[in-house]
Amino acid sequence: MSRHNGTEVNTTGDGFFVRFDSPAQAIQAARAARLATAALGTAIRAGIHTGECELEGDKLAGMAVHIAARIQAAAEPGEILVSSTVKDLAVGSNIRFGDKGEKTLKGVPDPWRVYSIAD
Repeated sequence: MSRHNGTEVNTTGDGFFVRFDSPAQAIQAARAARLATAALGTAIRAGIHTGECELEGDKLAGMAVHIAARIQAAAEPGEILVSSTVKDLAVGSNIRFGDKGEKTLKGVPDPWRVYSIAD
């Protein structure tokens, strides 16, 4: 993850939470993780969102963190899903997105449009 300027924030069982300087860097890191784990016969699920976070000690919290976790939970094995916010901010990056439609995310007031990352 450090290759893409990521900083590990927290781990949760078999998952981990990483923050990045930009959405495009997060996508590139998720692609690299998907490729590396596929070679081992394991399929990851990744969810990426960007937004305002609250600092609680050395941990990040808030609705943006919650949305990212819910987007990740909606991903199929081997899939990288991102919020519409990420897609909008990654314009000009040559990343291709596939529209997955609106998703109702548990604990989030309104549906969110999500996109998959094409290889």
